[in-house]
Amino acid sequence: MENLDLTGTGFGITALILFVFAYALVIGEEYLHMRKSKSVMVVAGVIWVLVAIAYASIGQTDKVEEILDHNLLEYGKLFLFLLAAMTFINTLEERQVFAALRSKLVSKGFSLYGIFWTTGILAFFISPIADNLTTALLMAAVLVSVAADRPKFVAMGCVNIVVAANAGGAWSPFGDITTLMVWQAGWVKFTEFFALFLPSVLNWLVPAVIMSFFVEQGKPAARSDSATVKQGGFVVLGLFIATIAMAVIFHNSLHLPPVLGMMTGLGVLKLYGWHLKMTDRDPRNDIGEGSIGRFDIFSQLQRSEWDTLMFFYGVILCVGGLGAFGYLALVSELLYTDMGATWANVLVGILSALVDNIPVMFAVLTMQPEMSHGQWLLVTLTAGVGGSLLSIGSAAGVALMGQARGIYTFASHLKWTWAVALGYVVSIWAHLWINAAVM
Repeated sequence: MENLDLTGTGFGITALILFVFAYALVIGEEYLHMRKSKSVMVVAGVIWVLVAIAYASIGQTDKVEEILDHNLLEYGKLFLFLLAAMTFINTLEERQVFAALRSKLVSKGFSLYGIFWTTGILAFFISPIADNLTTALLMAAVLVSVAADRPKFVAMGCVNIVVAANAGGAWSPFGDITTLMVWQAGWVKFTEFFALFLPSVLNWLVPAVIMSFFVEQGKPAARSDSATVKQGGFVVLGLFIATIAMAVIFHNSLHLPPVLGMMTGLGVLKLYGWHLKMTDRDPRNDIGEGSIGRFDIFSQLQRSEWDTLMFFYGVILCVGGLGAFGYLALVSELLYTDMGATWANVLVGILSALVDNIPVMFAVLTMQPEMSHGQWLLVTLTAGVGGSLLSIGSAAGVALMGQARGIYTFASHLKWTWAVALGYVVSIWAHLWINAAVM
């Protein structure tokens, strides 16, 4: 869809300034205590008003709705996919599947060295299914539970978890929002993501090995932490895996959007939720008013990250609006034509650490630069793992700064940025070497 070049107009410049201002408020969320979705949602509306006026002034009113519909369709598919996935994750949490895993890990009596590597390995292999944010929160809870009195170890362990979760999410369509966007857009097929496995392993392993030499000696005090899975917890887990498989089959074999498979699976989960509501009499589900065992799937639906979902709406429409003014075509020319695809994609990863990988990746997908399959894999990798360079560069890092407040901070992560950057470089080199045939 070809857009006009209105970058030099007053409308276009105003839109760009507004977006920068809105995103500055997003970056300052921790200090302003204002949810990130608020500013971008308002500015998204204003930008599209500017787009409508600008296009009307040159007699191109009919193009505005066409461009906007394209952006809304992209958001709608992402929104419904994430809503289904979040509901599954929330249900697994309510059924105490994650609590039981954490309890088992806490009671194992690992040394600090063992905890460091166990949480890292699990973060890397759970995030491709459960997403990097949920995985990071789960593993960090283990860290804080067993070593709350060792802040230096917890801080370094959180860095390890963030890197591992982001790296693990980079080789799966379900591990990160950016990989999901690339998969749904059709640039990389489901099985083709596995070509990023070894580069992703190295991205985490290089800084992990370096940090492991600085892990404190000793063993934390033994803890007794018991939690058991509620009725149907493992069934929900099985339904989640089956839903993922259904989304893949729908996309690969039937050429239907993956979101259709996810929403069908959500429907099955809701039916099973009705069964739980009728049969579960676990006293732990007492919600008052004499009602025991009344599981409600809609409560899990309501617990979705609505601020995040609304943030995606604002970002996608803001970036789409800037694209309508011609800014994305300008950036595409600067990056992918002047710099070349490889360096441009490396820069995308660095930008992901400074801004956020969602708007950066959506901008790349909207620009649709002409590049090889190997380059699409490269930008998927860099956008996924680049956020690990700084604590504010990924949802996992931001969440852990809140969970381990005062222990895992921007500064404590920055101390190891050099090691994370080394892993970033090694992973890119590994991809260029291993997947040279498709570059």
